[in-house]
Parts: sequence; structure tokens; C-alpha cells
Amino acid sequence: MSLILGIDPGANTGVAFYRDGVLSDLQTIEPHELERFIKGPAAAGAARLVFEDSRLEKRLWNARTKGAIGSALATARSVGEVDGWCRLITRFCGEQGIPAHGISPTVKGAKVDADAFGRITGWTKRSNQHERDAAMVAWKFRRAADLRGGAHARA
Repeated sequence: MSLILGIDPGANTGVAFYRDGVLSDLQTIEPHELERFIKGPAAAGAARLVFEDSRLEKRLWNARTKGAIGSALATARSVGEVDGWCRLITRFCGEQGIPAHGISPTVKGAKVDADAFGRITGWTKRSNQHERDAAMVAWKFRRAADLRGGAHARA
């Protein structure tokens, strides 16, 4: 069975699980739980972990779209926190031998509401925006080949 994980890092970190290409679970964890999650049984054997990586965005805001300097500074602080969590995700995955890569928020695409999410993924249970973002981060990779090689690899 192939396990692909999606993560939307943030103050409320969304996590999505794709088993053999099918969305099977959604969770929300706190950022301080990232290491325990990645090194724990839930992520064991993951073929790939895909996370939304704000470090890949060239331009995050401008004066016209963000308005006041205070608002821009708050955004910068938030993005800095997420950037740090992205570095930790990459490090923890490396320590566990889990292939991991980020995709930019632009590549992930716009946020989707619960109805659209259900139409896209077939998910019928409750979800929050963080969990939906995590699922959409990994959506394009849900059937990707196992990058680990060896006995676990899939074509």
C-alpha cells in the first residue's frame, strides 16, 4: 500500500493521508507536533510527503494588496514562522528517509470550500480549511511513484 502525505504548515497544521491514491484521513495538528508526527507511526512507510512551501513564492504581498505597513509586517512574521516549519519538515523527513518536497501556494491553487473539495476528492466527512489545503497540496501526487527505491518502490 502506498502512503502519500500532504501537509499545510501553519498555526493549525493540516495533514492529509492518501492511501493508494484515495484520500483516507484528514487531521489538524499543532506545529510543535510535526516532529512527533513525521517520526511516528502515522507517517511510517510514507512513500512521499508534500507540503505547502511559502519559501517558493517570489512575491508574497505588495503595498496595494496588503495596505498598512503593520499588516505587511504581521504577514512577514507569519510567513517567517511557516518558512521555519518548512525547514523542519524537510529535516525530519530526511532523518526518517521519507522523500519530501514543497510546492508553492500558487502551484497548489486557490483555497476550496467544503462543497468543492467533496466534488474534487470524493471526501464526504467534515473538514476544515487547513485539512483541505493539506489534501490539495498532495492531490497531484496522490498516485506518484514511491521515491524510496528497494522493495517498497512502485512504478
